[in-house]
Amino acid sequence: MSKRIAVLVVVGALFALPAMGYAAEGMSGAKWTLSLTKDYTASPWTSEVGWSNRAGGKFVFGLKNALLGWADLFTEPKEAIDGGGNFFVGLGYGVKDAVENTLGGVVHVVTFPLTELDAPLPEGGTQLL
Repeated sequence: MSKRIAVLVVVGALFALPAMGYAAEGMSGAKWTLSLTKDYTASPWTSEVGWSNRAGGKFVFGLKNALLGWADLFTEPKEAIDGGGNFFVGLGYGVKDAVENTLGGVVHVVTFPLTELDAPLPEGGTQLL
């Protein structure tokens, strides 16, 4: 039974991990991206000049998203209602974005010295602060 659970965990992790590929051409910052989609919108810190500025920007961006990513649980439904949409669709996007922003923020904090690697977040990350 434990072997079956281990196999399911490994297979699930492989599907959950984003694909690794080249970042958009012409970027001065990141050369690699971790993204679940083919649409690559670079994180704001990638436009910084110099390793120390990019590393500091990546750390702050990651910390902000790791600590405030949950806010999308409230902002996405409000945006849906303000736009004449369905509250529950907005709530679904809020849950998805909150999880992605929080986990993506942790990835940015952990990998901040590796400024060649970017993990794009939905809508550019949390918009608070």
